[in-house]
Amino acid sequence: MVRPAGQGSWQRRPEVVERIRTVAEPILAERGLELVEVEFQREGRGWILRLYMDRAGGVTLGDCQQVSEELGDHLDVEDLIDHPYHLEVSSPGLDRPLTREADFLRYAGKAVRITTHEAVEGQRNFRGRLAGLEDGMVLLDLAEGRRVRIPRGLIAKARLEIEL
Repeated sequence: MVRPAGQGSWQRRPEVVERIRTVAEPILAERGLELVEVEFQREGRGWILRLYMDRAGGVTLGDCQQVSEELGDHLDVEDLIDHPYHLEVSSPGLDRPLTREADFLRYAGKAVRITTHEAVEGQRNFRGRLAGLEDGMVLLDLAEGRRVRIPRGLIAKARLEIEL
C-alpha cells in the first residue's frame, strides 16, 4: 500500500523506526501478535516500511491485512513520515531473525546462523544449534561438538535456519 506524504521527519530513520515500533506494538498485541522487526529503507521502487510479525501457530494473510490497515491509519494520524512510502506487513518466514533476549531463549534447540560484528574465537560467521542465553552470552553448539559463547552485543545478525 502506498502511503501519502505527511509532515513528519524521515531524516532521522532510527528515531522514526523506534516511534513506528511504539505505535505498532499495541496494535499487534491486541491480536496476540508480536513485532519481530521493523525496516524502513529506500529501495528501487521508493521508500519501504516493512514490519514483520509473528505468533505461535503462525500469521495469516487476514492478520497481515488487518494490521496493515489499522497501522496505516495510525501512522497517517501520527504523521511520522513526510514522503510517500509503501507499507508491507508480513510474517518473518521460517528463517525469522532473532533480535531480543526472549528469542534466544524461546528458540533454544533450533538451528541458527549468526554473524558477529567482530571475530569471536577467530570467526565471524557461525552455524549451529542454539543452546540459550546466559549472562548476556548466546550459547551455540557447533556441529563439531564444541560450544561457543557469543556476546549478544557483538551479534550483527541472527536467524533461524530452515530445517528440512
